[in-house]
Amino acid sequence: MSNPASDKLIPAATILLLRDSAEGLEVFMVVRHHQIDFASGALVFPGGKVDPRDRHENVRGLVDGAENLDDWEFAMRVAAIREAYEECGVLLARDEKTGALVNAARLTELEHRRDALNKGEIGIGDMLAEEGLRLAADLLTPYAHWITPNMMPKRFDTRFYLAMAPEDHLAVHDGSESVDSVWIKPLDAVREAEEGKRTIIFPTRVNVQKLGRHENAAHAIETARAARIVTVEPQVTKNEAGEPVLRIPIDAGYDVNDEPLSRVKV
Repeated sequence: MSNPASDKLIPAATILLLRDSAEGLEVFMVVRHHQIDFASGALVFPGGKVDPRDRHENVRGLVDGAENLDDWEFAMRVAAIREAYEECGVLLARDEKTGALVNAARLTELEHRRDALNKGEIGIGDMLAEEGLRLAADLLTPYAHWITPNMMPKRFDTRFYLAMAPEDHLAVHDGSESVDSVWIKPLDAVREAEEGKRTIIFPTRVNVQKLGRHENAAHAIETARAARIVTVEPQVTKNEAGEPVLRIPIDAGYDVNDEPLSRVKV
């Protein structure tokens, strides 16, 4: 898929990390630091902007599944995995020699690398080459593609992915960009937002609400693999009653198509 967005948009990517619990499907979410300039204080999925070094020529050869990806999709997947690692310590990567996913013990050994990535001292390609790792981009399933409305001063071109969280990776917030984290049932997140207990911006809310249709992670991923991704760029318009709304495409498959501007958090 080629990038339909303009050069003014900021490319970004995020992962909905999933696990199955005794209570059902859960997704990992973090609370953005109040000093972050986008979605400060909101409950979001781990993710962020594409770093120019994510696109470096030394990275593509160290990414499983890269041969099937165009440059835009490749950069999105690398950024999604890197950001999830920086922000919550979950690393979707394999040992280059054994092909096995990085386990908890290896994660502990790599913690200094996570700090260096966070500080921008190294790029993801440097870490992979020096540690004998390959990013497991093939474990990401495209879930959604959103472009920030043109009424906003800062606009993002964001790809959402689904991925199973490795069982022995302890997902925790980084204390820098994020100040809290939680494994939560999707519809519980929506309910708590409606009750005013949490702040969830519009794109996050409808995507987590959509995720709540599934009883387990395997079904969510299977359904996403079979679905067509419809790019969502919300438009400000009016409904039949003449009220201002934010409208998204019906064929994008969400529970909401018109959202009153009075309740939109973007």
